[in-house]
Amino acid sequence: MLLTVILSFMKLLPVVVVFLLLSCGTVEKYPNMVADADPVSAGTVKVGFDRIFSPKLNEIDAEAIFYPRLNAVALEFRYEFTQYRQFWDEAGRRQFAAALELYNAEQNRIDRYRKTRAVYGKVKGRAEWRSFKFSRTRIAYPTIELGYRFRDKTPFLATLMRPAQEVTDPGDSSHREDSQQIIMYFTPAQADALVKLFDQSYLLGLLGIVSPEADEPVPAIEE
Repeated sequence: MLLTVILSFMKLLPVVVVFLLLSCGTVEKYPNMVADADPVSAGTVKVGFDRIFSPKLNEIDAEAIFYPRLNAVALEFRYEFTQYRQFWDEAGRRQFAAALELYNAEQNRIDRYRKTRAVYGKVKGRAEWRSFKFSRTRIAYPTIELGYRFRDKTPFLATLMRPAQEVTDPGDSSHREDSQQIIMYFTPAQADALVKLFDQSYLLGLLGIVSPEADEPVPAIEE
């Protein structure tokens, strides 16, 4: 009986070894991974963008896609004939939530004459974009500033994604583009809707995972 068990284990050993190697490789490739699962839609949110020659904003639906292997949410939208993915990691999402709290707290004291582009801090983002359906996807790591801006005398919570040079594979000598500067405007209701889509417990719940950090306090703003 014991011999049979040993022989059965030895037959399974190569499979176990391969599984462990693959698991280690996945963790090494995705150090922030919360689950080895495919991307899932978290919902959509309205976002305002500048309109040429007008103080009015152009509202667009942005879809929030959760990438469990990256532990990041990508806002997917089309802007000026280009398809974008703007990635927010967990720290960036928490900082956006903290920025909304500060924005709401100072609603009656907002000054349109102060420097406000990055008054709520900055985060490091990731941008992916492509101009045509079959063109290659380009990647950059821009800084995203959190603040507020006025449009038509109304203050909006705003994110400013700075231009950043495209990152390419070693040995790739093709022309490198800069990501476009993009400003996104949020009313308090739109920002609150995005904070809910950014919430880590909600995102993990989409995968059937209960987060042990559900009641963790929001971190202080990074300057």
